[in-house]
Amino acid sequence: MVRVVFLHPDLGIGGAERLVVDAAVALRSRGCSVQIWTAHHDPTHCFSETLDPDLNVVCVGDWLPTSVFGYLHALCAYLRMIYVALYLVFLSGVEYDVVFCDQVSVCIPVLRLSRQRKKVLFYCHFPDQLLTQRGSALKKLYRAPIDRLEELTTGMADMVLVNSCFTAVVFRETFRSLDGVQTDVLYPSLNTHSFDRPPEEQLEQGLGGLIPEGVSCLFLSLNRYERKKSLGLALEGLSSLKTHLATGDQAGIHLVVAGGYDGRVAENVQHYAELKELAARLGLEDSVTFLRSPSDSQKVALLRGSACVLYTPSREHFGIVPVEAMYCCCPVIAVRSGGPLESVGDGETGFLCEPTAEAFSLAMEKLFRDPQLRKEMGQAGRRRVQEKFSLEAFSDQLHGYILRLTQ
Repeated sequence: MVRVVFLHPDLGIGGAERLVVDAAVALRSRGCSVQIWTAHHDPTHCFSETLDPDLNVVCVGDWLPTSVFGYLHALCAYLRMIYVALYLVFLSGVEYDVVFCDQVSVCIPVLRLSRQRKKVLFYCHFPDQLLTQRGSALKKLYRAPIDRLEELTTGMADMVLVNSCFTAVVFRETFRSLDGVQTDVLYPSLNTHSFDRPPEEQLEQGLGGLIPEGVSCLFLSLNRYERKKSLGLALEGLSSLKTHLATGDQAGIHLVVAGGYDGRVAENVQHYAELKELAARLGLEDSVTFLRSPSDSQKVALLRGSACVLYTPSREHFGIVPVEAMYCCCPVIAVRSGGPLESVGDGETGFLCEPTAEAFSLAMEKLFRDPQLRKEMGQAGRRRVQEKFSLEAFSDQLHGYILRLTQ
């Protein structure tokens, strides 16, 4: 039996966390022994699978700070993951064959300190150094050694996987010293278990009292409350759409802005307030519902009950939301860049648009006015997910990589 340990910084709710949990479940289904080690795991803010004792989630180092007076987030994340790795190697007594780590590569040199050299697989969602702004000389100076360390330690992994062809290109452009490192693409999959309950049951349990009466066309934005997700574009698109519609039609449309929200994260708190203020400025208070950290049943019910999903991030490295939407027969309107270029079939399962309110509103209007088009795109989307992003294919491919490392 191959023994695999996953190392992940914060086992909350997000695309990276969803992939790690699915990967652990997939390998366990293939007969591997799995554990997930993390610096933070909140049972009230996590994916339900992590509460399964058979998955064996171990949390250490949560006493370490996540920031210093609201700053130095990256440095604190590095220190927390180094602590988790040190604990695993020197204090845990856990026997393992492969370590699967993602997001923070600085733990890889620590894993090399093991008396018996273990294999390390690093999954690159996106280079971390591209996920932060450098608005000042001091920030650039602070990030320079961290960025260099990210590149050096990523290159120390025995195997590097990326989540899309787009990320593979960005990896090469960013980590220029790693041009000799092979990067294979492993698309995130969709664990369809929570999506396969009867639609009536999902709607009954998930949307009670959430949507105002009289709504005939529901639009959905589903992403974490982070500024880089460009959630304001969904609000602006709705505002633009309303200018194209007759007064009677305007009353029947509604937007739900739902996504991961963690009160510990200042940006989540701030951006939630910013979006509510934007909705008020656009006169959309009665046309928008904001939902923080929806439950699984609410999320699935929203996906099944929406005319389409508005996916607003630009240069998103992959993005699991479009895949979730298509599996639920919900068309997707996404920005024409990054991962959606590989996941969404333009004109087939949805529309790829420029990141402007007018472009989004025109696509929204097409789906609003043509219910048959919504149905056809929804059915095509489900077929696309079953063909390209099934959990079975993901499990087979990942298990193959693990076996390759242990041979």
